[in-house]
Amino acid sequence: MGNKYLDGTVLTIAIIGVINWGLVGLFRFNLVSFLFGDMSWLSRIVYVIVGICGLYLLTFYMRLSDSSKS
Repeated sequence: MGNKYLDGTVLTIAIIGVINWGLVGLFRFNLVSFLFGDMSWLSRIVYVIVGICGLYLLTFYMRLSDSSKS
């Protein structure tokens, strides 16, 4: 339970990434590129952070299987 705040932060960042992909798919509007420039160093950092958060969320599957065994 010590990771509660980290989990919440990571989940929030991943949801922001999902919303951005939804905007790209529905309206061809990339919010990250709009705010930070097309593949600028800042937008690349945002993409990397969202990607790392997505990888971290994979650990949720392991925690789900651990909690179902208890």
